[in-house]
Amino acid sequence: MVAACGMPTPPSLCGPSTAVVSRAIDGDTLELSDGKRVRLLLVDTPESTNGKTDCFGQQAAQFTSDTVTGKTVELSYDEAGCTDRFGRTLAYVKVNGVDLNRTLVEQGYACTLYVSPSGGARRDEFETYESQAKTSRLGLWGACTVVTCQ
Repeated sequence: MVAACGMPTPPSLCGPSTAVVSRAIDGDTLELSDGKRVRLLLVDTPESTNGKTDCFGQQAAQFTSDTVTGKTVELSYDEAGCTDRFGRTLAYVKVNGVDLNRTLVEQGYACTLYVSPSGGARRDEFETYESQAKTSRLGLWGACTVVTCQ
């Protein structure tokens, strides 16, 4: 990775800049080929694991799986906090140059979830994507009578 001034971007203390995704655990959690788990920053999809079947959870999980499984992704971090309370690495994920975190919220597969301090710099941006998805009744906002990720 190269910074805007042409100098290499220093590696993150949080994790690698690229990785292969072995599977999507659900709509907002990935498992990398090295076994590490990544929780998508600022994203909360309806639950679809451990016997939970929240409205639109399966669709979100399938979208994430179809988008990243078996692919090399770019990972970026908010250095304010590298992991969540479950030990998962917190990251923004890009695949083929597309921001997965943003896409999930923009297309109505997810709500915005801000857990201080990670993601503070992009919180307003993601809340705007969520508001637009709600107004347009995209994804879970049009399909679900109860939205569990709010």
